[in-house]
Amino acid sequence: MATRTRARSVLGSLVFLFVAPGVVAGVVPWLLTGWEVRDPLPGWAVLRVAGALLIAVGAAVLLEAFLRFALQGLGTPAPVAPTEHLVVGGLYRYVRNPMYLAVAATIVGQALVLGKPVLLAYATVFLAVVAAFVHWYEEPTLSRQFGSEYDDYRRSVPGWWPRRRS
Repeated sequence: MATRTRARSVLGSLVFLFVAPGVVAGVVPWLLTGWEVRDPLPGWAVLRVAGALLIAVGAAVLLEAFLRFALQGLGTPAPVAPTEHLVVGGLYRYVRNPMYLAVAATIVGQALVLGKPVLLAYATVFLAVVAAFVHWYEEPTLSRQFGSEYDDYRRSVPGWWPRRRS
């Protein structure tokens, strides 16, 4: 039964990965930029390398978090198919919102690689929207679902700025 639940969780997480972060960090930036690279300014190569690193790290963090939701939490990041267990391992030991930070890092990385400031503005709007979503929906929902376990976790792990030690 657990194998079936894990398989269903992995499949659901994979679908949600393409639907949510795929649209937010893929389709919308493409609509805003057409993936056209702006003519670089002198010294832009360093920023492009930094951007590529942000994209790579953001993608890796996102994939690890989605897998963790499926395998450890036995669910998905999607609100319609939540986890059965509170996910507190991996990067979640350092920060409560690594997925949102990973998506933002990916968008900022695209801004640097493409030389498109509009993506920096988009990343700022994205972070404001998800911060409101976390505050008004996710935190109350997780508190109701997991009770004192979530409340203790919330008190000990920062929401947005990763701590150095778990």
